[in-house]
Amino acid sequence: MARDQSAVTRTERNAALVEVMLLASMADGPPTEVGMQALVARVLERPEFDGTKADELTALVQKSAKTLASADNLETILGSLRTRLPTHQHRMLAFGLAAAVALADHRATRAELGLLKTFQAALGISEDEVAQMIDVLEAGGSLDEALGDPLERLYAEVMVLVSAADGRLDEEEARAMVESFASDPLFHDVSADRAQAFIKEAVGALASHGLSERLRALAQGITTQAQRRRAFRLAMKVAQSKGKPSASERRVLNLLQATFGLADDEVERLRLESAEA
Repeated sequence: MARDQSAVTRTERNAALVEVMLLASMADGPPTEVGMQALVARVLERPEFDGTKADELTALVQKSAKTLASADNLETILGSLRTRLPTHQHRMLAFGLAAAVALADHRATRAELGLLKTFQAALGISEDEVAQMIDVLEAGGSLDEALGDPLERLYAEVMVLVSAADGRLDEEEARAMVESFASDPLFHDVSADRAQAFIKEAVGALASHGLSERLRALAQGITTQAQRRRAFRLAMKVAQSKGKPSASERRVLNLLQATFGLADDEVERLRLESAEA
């Protein structure tokens, strides 16, 4: 039942993302070929759409177009988008996708800029967040760069994946992670409130996207070997915090090892370092 609900949530989220891109492509008239090519390219590069087949994508675009055509007005559409994109992370992604489509031909028209401004207000995106995304996209950067998850948040997500390996994360485990942030020099600039927010976002991302999708996102965000070793050391520290790691925790550690491309001898060294810490 939980898997069925996850699939429904994923379908609704992806439909909302496609609708945002369609609106951006139609801001000043019927969708252009360049706009539709940008839409398809952005869909294919996003982990949220992993496993989506070509015919499924075509059907999703057609269904989204019908949804937009049948809506009473733009405010109705925006309200529906907010419902299906409940987290700030989802809304940032939606805005980034819309901006990428609008800037596909390297310039945004007045109508496209006006629509992006409407999206910004409706989805609660700050001026600084908008400026950062637009700067990266105009310079030819990827959407991952534009969205720019801070490394500390990604490290927090690695810890959450291990803590929630048994399918849940209780208050005690969440509190322990916040305390771990406070005591680790790696997070000296992260306040307790921000640490709690990172953990809450990571739990939400895992619930909405699923483990395989989040592993891919972590691989894209944690890119250097030094960062990956640091992330895996944190994961190992969480797994060893109560003694011997459980079978589910070992499974997640194995997935992280494969995701980060760490050799067995590196993993053994990190295990020993974590045990001594």
